[in-house]
This record gives sequence, C-alpha cells and structure tokens, in this order.
Amino acid sequence: MDKARDHCGVFGVFNHPDAARLTYFGLHALQHRGQESAGIVTSVYDETKGRKVMPIVKDFGLVLDVFDDEDVFEDTLVGDSAIGHTRYSTSGSATNPANVQPFVVHDREGHFALAHNGNLSNARAIRERLVERGTLFSSSSDTELILHLAAQSQENGPVARMVDALRQCEGAFSLVILTDDALIAARDPSGFRPLALGRLPAAEGRQHPGWVVASETCAFDIIGAEYVRDVEPGEILVIDRESLERATPEGTEFNGVCMPSPLGVSQCVFEYVYFSRPDSKVFGATVDKVRRKMGKRLAWDAPVPAIKKGQGKRPIVMAVPDSSNTAAIGYVSESNKRGRRCKLDIGLIRNHYVGRTFIAPGQSTREQRVRTKFNPVAGVLKDRIVVMVDDSIVRGTTAQQLVKMVREAGAAEVHFRSASPPVMWPCFYGMDFPSRAELAANKHGSVDAIAEWLGVDSLGYLSVEGMMEAVEEAHDSADRYCHACFSGEYPVPVETGVVKEENDW
Repeated sequence: MDKARDHCGVFGVFNHPDAARLTYFGLHALQHRGQESAGIVTSVYDETKGRKVMPIVKDFGLVLDVFDDEDVFEDTLVGDSAIGHTRYSTSGSATNPANVQPFVVHDREGHFALAHNGNLSNARAIRERLVERGTLFSSSSDTELILHLAAQSQENGPVARMVDALRQCEGAFSLVILTDDALIAARDPSGFRPLALGRLPAAEGRQHPGWVVASETCAFDIIGAEYVRDVEPGEILVIDRESLERATPEGTEFNGVCMPSPLGVSQCVFEYVYFSRPDSKVFGATVDKVRRKMGKRLAWDAPVPAIKKGQGKRPIVMAVPDSSNTAAIGYVSESNKRGRRCKLDIGLIRNHYVGRTFIAPGQSTREQRVRTKFNPVAGVLKDRIVVMVDDSIVRGTTAQQLVKMVREAGAAEVHFRSASPPVMWPCFYGMDFPSRAELAANKHGSVDAIAEWLGVDSLGYLSVEGMMEAVEEAHDSADRYCHACFSGEYPVPVETGVVKEENDW
C-alpha cells in the first residue's frame, strides 16, 4: 500500500512476575508500528547454571503468529523483567533472520538485550569505525552497532557502557535495554521517536509496583498500566532494584543520565499525522485531539467545494479508513461552522483481514490489491459530490486507485483533501519514505498536475503552517517538532553519501 511505513514498536516491563505475557499484550497493541517480525526476551536466574540467563523467542510474522504456543510463557519466557519488539525494517534487510529483534549479547559483565525504534543517521561512520577494529557483524541492522559500541566501551558497569555507546550515536533512537539487573529506557537527544513510562499496581506478594515503557500509551491501556510521563529527549532512565526503593509516586527519581542536544528537540510530527494510534498519548498530547485540529485547519486551507446553484444535496465528506477518520471529523465540523455545508459519511469499507503479505491468486496488479483492501459504498456515493480526506499523500498510487473506484461507484464529482502538507523529502530518522523521485509532490510538480494525475476535480493540502498551528493548539508548543519530510529542514545532519546513494538525488 501507498503509505509511509511504520518504524517499530518497543515495550519493556520490570518487576512483574508475568513480565513476558504483559509484553506480549503490549506488543499486540503496538502491532501497527511493525508487522514483519516480533520478539520477546526475559531475564531470569538459572539455578542449574548458577547465573542469570536471557531466554528469547523471536521470528518473522505478527505477534499472534510468533507467540501462538501459550506454553512458551510458562516454560521459556519466565522472569520478572522483559523487553519486546515489533519490527518494520527502515534499515537492514527485511528477510534476514539475524535482523529480527530484540538482539541479545553476552560479554564480560553479563547480558545486554536491546530493542530499537528509529535510525542512526551516522550508522555508516560507526560501522566503518567498528570494522577497522575487527568487529564482526551478524546482522545488517544499525541496532547491532549500539550493542558493539557498548561491548567495546572501556567504562565500568553495563549502564555506564550503554551511556558511552549512546553518546556516540546520532539520529533517532528510542530504546528499551535489558541487563541482568535493570531495565533501561532511552531517547535520543532530539527526541524524534516517542517513548513513555507507565506504572503497574504492585503484583500479589510484592511491595513495589511494576514499571513499563512503551512506544505508545495504548500499550499501557491493554495491560491496565497507568501513564506516568514521557521519557524525556536525551534521557537515559535506569529502573533497577535500588531505584524501586526510592521511586516516588510520579516515578521521577529513577537513576538517569541526560544527554542534552545542542540542536534542540525535534519530535516527529508524522507520529500525529499517521503513525500513532488515535487512542495514544504521544509527546504529551492525545493523537486524536491533534488529528481533529489538523482536520479543522484543513477546512481553512482546502475548503469543501461550494455548492453550485441547482446542485441540491450538500457534499459528502468521507475518510480513507482508518488513519484519517478523526481528521475527517474535524474537517466536517469546521466546514459546517464556516458555512460550507457538508455531511460526514462512510464511503469506503476497509477489509481488516487482508495481511501485509497478501498475494492475489493469479493477479498481482496494484488495482487488484487496492480493491481487495477497500470497497466503495455505491448507495452512499452515487450522484453525490464527494470529498475524500486522507492523512497524507506519499506516492499517490493508492489514492489514484481509490479515486477511480469512487468514480465508478457513481460519484458526480470527486475532490481530494490531504490532512498534511505535500510529502516532498525522504526521512532519515526512522521512517521508510520512498526516494524523492517517487514522491507524488516531486514527481508530478504542481498541485493542479497532481490533481490531474489522481483524476480528481480538485486537490487540497494542509499547509505546514496550518499543521504546526494545529499541533500548538493541542499542545503547549510547536517549536519542538521535526517536519523535514514536508519542509526539507533536517534538524540533525545526515551522512551525505547515504542521502545520495539511497535516494538518488
């Protein structure tokens, strides 16, 4: 499908006897962030070996597929701390089993397990430096680089060595790290990717509560955890037995290290546009609220077409399900307030049982794949002026097919509205955008040219200014966000060779 691909989802639990099972449910809630593979690792004392071990289960597929044997939570994934990962590859081969996370290594001071969301913008330089030292790699993922940096650090103690490793990394990373005795949560200094801290009620027989970290707060809801706060940009938060003793109800007195960024905070605004679930709280604001604000701003930047004399019925506004549903609600609400009368309706039905790897028997055309996932409601669309609202336009190929389907269903006019600005630049901080040449806004040029290619009567986008105003209305500030994919303003330098090679500028 024609969307920017999700990055990854990370989840961690500390001090709960059912840590692996809670992680399983947390990953299920984060499945939208990555559907290629999933994995869980725990830390437990092995009496026969007389030391801590880290059993791991991971494989290609959805969470439900990888963990389809319930016995694994009784026999293998035991212990009261765990981390998990759902993956969509933005770097590293998607078909190499060695790239499936979490990664686990054993060195002179015990175990490290790591799950990573994001991309290191200086990965090439780090890899070349490690190769010169004779480092051998088992994967092509930049996540492995962090583990090698930690393993080769001259600092004492696993936490100090991980801090040393992260200080050498640039770009985007939200990490959950499991050692033999601690759970570590870390965000890069710019804070590109979200990471939240939550608290579980103390388990039966335990004095202290359990603690969880996750990419999105929707993963807390499924296990009954309470959102406490975000892990701050540049913060390395250490949760161990000692910190449990002194943690306040707010959970702010864990051991931690701060890595301030001289470039400032640059949280990814595309989390609000598309990636995160609307029921999550991300970067301190509810995603649903931000998307509704974006829809309202869109009603000003790209209004509903005025009804011509004699046309009669007001236009229908329909969302391209499901990520644009809330933006469409805001768009209709504001449009009617402005006197641009319109009606919200359901014009497309999405088949939720089509997996990402679906192959149409005997036919692999894009049109067939789109028709397998979406179907128009002809009774709603026939003879009506239709305004389609989507969260974004990336390549535009799916939007083109959807417009064709809506016209074939009998729509009198078809207008298209994007609840975000034109996507014009690739991302190097953990999103998988296509090359610039493939982006509709670059490939076809002007808005009118894109509209003609899509086959619509009109096309309108939310402006960058309107998008950031919507974020500011829902939040306390809009100056802490990265919008490079819309504006080309990259807040953290990117390796020049990577830009040229991967995107053929």
